[in-house]
Amino acid sequence: MPMSEPAALSAYRAKLSSFPPLSEADERAFTLAWRQGDKKAGERLVCACLPFVVSIAMEYRRWGIPLEDIIQQGNIGLLKAAERFEPARDCRLITYAAYWIRAEIRDYVVRSYRVVRLGTTKGERRALRYYRTTREDDPASLARNAGLSEERVRQLLPLLIAADASLDAESSTTGLTYLDRLESNDLSPEEQAAQAEADAVSREALDEAIRELSPREQLIIQERWVREEPLTLEHLGSRLGVSKERVRQLEERARAKLRARLERIHQAVA
Repeated sequence: MPMSEPAALSAYRAKLSSFPPLSEADERAFTLAWRQGDKKAGERLVCACLPFVVSIAMEYRRWGIPLEDIIQQGNIGLLKAAERFEPARDCRLITYAAYWIRAEIRDYVVRSYRVVRLGTTKGERRALRYYRTTREDDPASLARNAGLSEERVRQLLPLLIAADASLDAESSTTGLTYLDRLESNDLSPEEQAAQAEADAVSREALDEAIRELSPREQLIIQERWVREEPLTLEHLGSRLGVSKERVRQLEERARAKLRARLERIHQAVA
């Protein structure tokens, strides 16, 4: 955050630090309690996610719209997500809510940027005059002629065309609509939940397959595949009292067993 962060916003962010994140079990318990009418459980559930809303709102802080307003809209998205959240799925509320938070913020930005003040610097005024004269919507070309950075021009371009073109109009250069520049490529909440569920099934299948390996094979898999910095074959050989070639053979055998077991599990599920 810049040094000139408003006092009210600073106080708000300081207050958020008093809301610690919830564990997965607590999150599920608070959600179920809220569904049964416990308003305090709902407040606790939502408050735990408020710092996450601020982090997403920061992505939009350069649009010239007060950050406090963006955060407020993100909080609305969080509330919508919390109302739709199903704790039975293997998906955290924060993951599910990201789509709704961004959707609310993007919608607010689209509705608000027309009234954002434009032309406060000489470079912005040059960009505005050049655009009105040429209708140039290529950021690189507009940046060169206005004496601005391409990044700044990309931020200004939707403002420049706001009064002259629909957000659904396609750019002559990129073929994208101006609204496309604000849209997210994130999965929808339903897609995110389905992906999380599929990942959980895969993790469970892998854990089941590993449990069928011998203790020595499990150790090799753990130290060679799971560790952030895998051990070398030579290191494991010294630890197990065998040659590194023998460790390689055991690793290949464990890999083949896992592959065969996972194929059987996936076939059974299909």
